[in-house]
Amino acid sequence: MEFPLINLVKLNGEERKDTMEQIKDACENWGFFEVINHGIPYELMDTLERLTKEHYGKCMEHRFKELVATKGLDAVETEVKDMDWESTYHVRHLPQSNISDLLDLTHQHREVMKEFALRLEKLAEDLLDLLCENLGLEKGYLKKAFYGSRGPTFGTKVANYPPCPNPELVKGLRAHTDAGGIILLFQDDKVSGLQLLKDGQWIDVPPMRHSIVVNLGDQLEVITNGKYKSVEHRVIAQTDSTRMSIASFYNPGSDAVIYPAPALLEKGTEDKSKVYPKFVFEDYMKIYAGLKFHAKEPRFEAFKAPDVNLGPIATV
Repeated sequence: MEFPLINLVKLNGEERKDTMEQIKDACENWGFFEVINHGIPYELMDTLERLTKEHYGKCMEHRFKELVATKGLDAVETEVKDMDWESTYHVRHLPQSNISDLLDLTHQHREVMKEFALRLEKLAEDLLDLLCENLGLEKGYLKKAFYGSRGPTFGTKVANYPPCPNPELVKGLRAHTDAGGIILLFQDDKVSGLQLLKDGQWIDVPPMRHSIVVNLGDQLEVITNGKYKSVEHRVIAQTDSTRMSIASFYNPGSDAVIYPAPALLEKGTEDKSKVYPKFVFEDYMKIYAGLKFHAKEPRFEAFKAPDVNLGPIATV
């Protein structure tokens, strides 16, 4: 069972059809894939990695150690189910950036993060159009579906997973699916830890230098009416190394109305229980906030009305 690796440069030549088929298979059967030759300069990625690790050492590591000591996490004897072994901060890019509020980032770090986010935003939108092509939807459909009144929500969670003395008792990050749209991860290329659940087994997502790991969130499961599914994943902390994770979330705008694409519903579907619900993304996030580490199905069920009314799609 080989984790899907997609070489995006092959979309430009004779192997386009095979590459699109690989993406289709990954979306239908994995919910995850890794892309190489994605167009983001390697020098930019290397600089961001260096600055991120330096920032953790200078500004975050001592805070994490204080938290661990305060909570007694380094001496637990039973599984911890309400905390994660991670040190994090969040950067918002769209609809409005908050990067100038992050006062302990250097000027260079902010500028590099802004450039990286712009490149990732384009990659996310290009990938969404590839998904549209495979699904038989018009180009731009998914971007429009995410748009709402102010455009998509786009942000980055920067995380470090320090060495953990009891990784079997304290997860780096507990198992969950992602609430949003499409997620692009720039992860440590030397320290592993990310795993996804496939066919009842936890499978390692292999670290690879300069790759971007892509996974699908709950909103794409709804829009495709379950043709593509968000997949449970987790992070296992290591005992001897710190793992870096820079995960960027290209999500619907807060007021975007999400519902299955009419073109993907089987004509004359009588069984409404097989049709995913319609809701405002912000309302979904309110439910997700309390149920992130639980099964996703009850989150969908909470929005199911007796009848499904598919309204007009929000446009740019």
